[in-house]
Amino acid sequence: MKILLIGDIVGNSGVKKVKEVIPQYKKQKNIDFIIANGENSADGMGITLKIYEDLKKAGVDVVTMGNHTWGKKEIFNFIEDEQIVRPANYPIGVPGKGYTIREINGKKIAVVNLIGRVDIGILSENPFLKMDEILKEIQNKADIIIVDFHAEATAEKIAMGYYLDGRVTAVFGTHTHVQTADETILEKGTGYITDIGMTGPKKSVIGMEVSASVKRFTTTLPERYKVSEDKEIILTGCILEINDENCKIEKITRISM
Repeated sequence: MKILLIGDIVGNSGVKKVKEVIPQYKKQKNIDFIIANGENSADGMGITLKIYEDLKKAGVDVVTMGNHTWGKKEIFNFIEDEQIVRPANYPIGVPGKGYTIREINGKKIAVVNLIGRVDIGILSENPFLKMDEILKEIQNKADIIIVDFHAEATAEKIAMGYYLDGRVTAVFGTHTHVQTADETILEKGTGYITDIGMTGPKKSVIGMEVSASVKRFTTTLPERYKVSEDKEIILTGCILEINDENCKIEKITRISM
């Protein structure tokens, strides 16, 4: 089985890139299942129903979110859908769910979304302990478990990888929008990468307009962020190759196009 992970989709240009390349890429690479982070897909903050439907039509099976989950109010109209998950360690009672289980080719795939607590500015529960709870809930209910850890701190992501090694199929990081070159299979068999990168304008500061970002850093004055209008759009992510017999990961490969 091949699972494609698509890095944080930024703005309309990122959505357009997914729509243009993923349907054909899925066929070319024999991809069975696709997970994409969509929390920046609507003007860099949040997601709309139209974008959500467009991503599904393009072949995305599960959309994960993050610190901008509530960036667009209309998300409350579809947050309960089975193909979208928000961070599981948001407080109890928050709309939506932190994981979903989808079946493909006779295998049940659990997709879990977590958010970090270091330097991310969101009040959330402990993601490590929350993941322990989830693993108890889905015990014997999923053949494959994939975790999107939406976090700022590299150390927190790496620690999560080791914490879940041998307990889940793969842990991949999102949020920092820069693809890291540390893809690996940990010693107990879990696939790991600190960040799968971004799908959006190449000439940008993690997707945002360069001039506005530089001004914020040089003057410390507030400047409204805007998605870069650069015409060169990149799509980065990873492909997980999983053994159909034992559901163990055999290979993790970074992609950039």
